[in-house]
Amino acid sequence: MPLDQWLNGRMERRLPIIVVVRLAHCAPAGPDEEEKTYTDNISPRGARIFSKHAWQPGDALRVTPLNGYSACGKVVYCQGMPDDRYSIGVTFPDHVVTWSITRRYDDT
Repeated sequence: MPLDQWLNGRMERRLPIIVVVRLAHCAPAGPDEEEKTYTDNISPRGARIFSKHAWQPGDALRVTPLNGYSACGKVVYCQGMPDDRYSIGVTFPDHVVTWSITRRYDDT
């Protein structure tokens, strides 16, 4: 019996793929306010991303893969990690993100 997609909060499966990204607030910010980091997993509608900074649920942030287009998303959660980093769950509710790395596997 398939599980109801609404029970786990995700509509699509996340792929355990590391993508180098830049994080910043969606509002215009200076270059020193960007953070270069990487993902833990990705999907067309979300990602888990590591950060040196704590983000609050509901914060709007811009995620820009080094080889792709930026997308604004919203922080769903922020969990502290033992090495003074944070893992943040990000959702892209307004549009689907096409990660360049997944195009290689989808033949698109």
